[in-house]
Amino acid sequence: MDFDLDEEGKIWDLKVKCPRCNEEYVISEYIYNIPLLGKVILSRGLCNGCGYRYNDVRAAESAGPQRIKLYIDEPEDLNILVIRAASASIYIPELGVSIEPGPASEGFITTVEGILDRVLKIMGMLYSDDSIDKDAWMDVYNAILDAKNGGKAFTLIINDPDGISRIISDKVEKERLYQD
Repeated sequence: MDFDLDEEGKIWDLKVKCPRCNEEYVISEYIYNIPLLGKVILSRGLCNGCGYRYNDVRAAESAGPQRIKLYIDEPEDLNILVIRAASASIYIPELGVSIEPGPASEGFITTVEGILDRVLKIMGMLYSDDSIDKDAWMDVYNAILDAKNGGKAFTLIINDPDGISRIISDKVEKERLYQD
């Protein structure tokens, strides 16, 4: 299927099987030109059988497999926009954060602070797990909070094999990501 990247609005509907209940549902895809971000494709679907929702966002054009790095050392850097493709991994080495894509992974648009909020939310869900070391958990949680409050510098790294993730900043370093 071909579509015009210069036109905005619905691109197409795609019938798929729900991964939860196996009923057929429709994913609709739209293209929009968003200020600062450029052209993006938004995908959304809702299974009427079980309520499963699918949402994804990605840049409309690939930059090729890439690694994107951003060093966050100023509080205002937390407001930098990020498009994370469903296929992309996120790493924050200084905080021990690693977000790997899985089968139900979805792309999203957020800020650097929004990524830290997502990590804190997931960590909150893990706290009740009896198998985790609560002291180590608290150390990591507090380090992420410190970074979120602008008290700790860190590096945000996105590895994107499809090249459709973006970080909207002049401070970004990009390099080609080669896969074996």
